[in-house]
Amino acid sequence: MIPAQFDYLRPGSLGEACQALAADEDAKVLAGGQSLLPLLRLRLAYPSTLVDVGRLPELSGVHDRGDHVFIGAMTTHDEVLHSGVVNAGCPLVALAAATVADPAVRHRGTFGGSLAHADPAGDLPAVVLALDGVLVARSAEGEREIPAADFFVDYLETSLRPGEVLVGVKIPKLGPGWGYHYEKFHRTAQAWAIVGVAAAVKRSDGAIQEARIALTNMGPAPVRARAVETALQGAELGDQLRQACEEAAADTSPPSDLHAQPDYRRHLAKVLTHRAIRTAAGAP
Repeated sequence: MIPAQFDYLRPGSLGEACQALAADEDAKVLAGGQSLLPLLRLRLAYPSTLVDVGRLPELSGVHDRGDHVFIGAMTTHDEVLHSGVVNAGCPLVALAAATVADPAVRHRGTFGGSLAHADPAGDLPAVVLALDGVLVARSAEGEREIPAADFFVDYLETSLRPGEVLVGVKIPKLGPGWGYHYEKFHRTAQAWAIVGVAAAVKRSDGAIQEARIALTNMGPAPVRARAVETALQGAELGDQLRQACEEAAADTSPPSDLHAQPDYRRHLAKVLTHRAIRTAAGAP
């Protein structure tokens, strides 16, 4: 299909981009375009203006900032998954980035664009939620930080305000002793996740000391599996782990679509959570 008519603006700085968005409440930010352009072609989005931030250097790059890794919003998935800083400081992000779509999409799609798009079937929102990431937004009025738990509001909806641009994400470093895994069930390599599980696990003396678990496509926004995290404290990798994973679908509202019904997704959440935790914990 052909998109509805819109104006196109390529600002020369982040400040100009913020001013353009502040002047037009119906404007949209164009990053890599891998999510927005299909919506335009299907006429599911009707922006009056596209503000292209793709050539703003201050929005790209990965930076080690001591206790956290800062990933610029315009950093591509491919750059993220091959970043030595990301693989050393927050490897779960790199593991999930490697599962995004296919190489062509990973070379054009951006880390911040995926988060701002807020598709519950996207892989990266659940990962940022599990790691207690903080998203940094800027507008003509200044900069503010938004915890991931407050950022994802509903289907394709975030807490970004009109006129704000997502400039990057702070991912805390969990430190030594943690293991990571992203487990994803999908029909083909390029397909969205039917269900995905982001897991970070810390073990001590053979038992799980702490766990961070978040689920992909188990509701209108990524879901933190708090019941599983609580049940895993002190659990060993046997029957206790299996019982804890029975709580994976608690407080979720999985969608029903052509790919799966809610009961199947609930079953997948339990199975995939068990797999993700065992792998993250280094189980044979």
